[in-house]
Amino acid sequence: MSDSNKNILNEPAAEYLTEVPHIAQTMMLFFGGLGTLHLSSKLSSDYDLLELTRRGLPKKAMLSLIQKISFTIQELAGVMHINERTFQRFNDTDFIKGEYSEKAIELAKLYARGEQVFGSLDKFKTWMRTPSIIFKNNTPLSLLDSSIGFSLVNNELGRIQHGLFA
Repeated sequence: MSDSNKNILNEPAAEYLTEVPHIAQTMMLFFGGLGTLHLSSKLSSDYDLLELTRRGLPKKAMLSLIQKISFTIQELAGVMHINERTFQRFNDTDFIKGEYSEKAIELAKLYARGEQVFGSLDKFKTWMRTPSIIFKNNTPLSLLDSSIGFSLVNNELGRIQHGLFA
């Protein structure tokens, strides 16, 4: 192999599909299932999640999420950066679009992953509300008002999952 070809990556001619793991199916349950999300089939790829985000989520699905993860409407509104009163004005069947739905989907993904890592949703919910030295004595929940906070919590979940405690 010549030096000019040394850095070239030759990939097989195959179609790449991004599989949505078990986490996506758990997310669907958090949102109340296919019917509540107005989906005709299960989420099968990251592109399905992208389309769901772009289309928006019904308020009813978000209410199902907060019930499953033991959030208040005020906590969800804080994560989504929406006024609590504005959120309450939506009808249950209204689709909430844009960044609000994206934040709710990210929240559902985080809780689905946390359930997987901790082996129990209840254990993860307790961890989310417990102050930690890792987070400068803040609760992981209190960090979810920013994408950087989501990253910090996700990174810590990765360390826990792989047994790397700081």
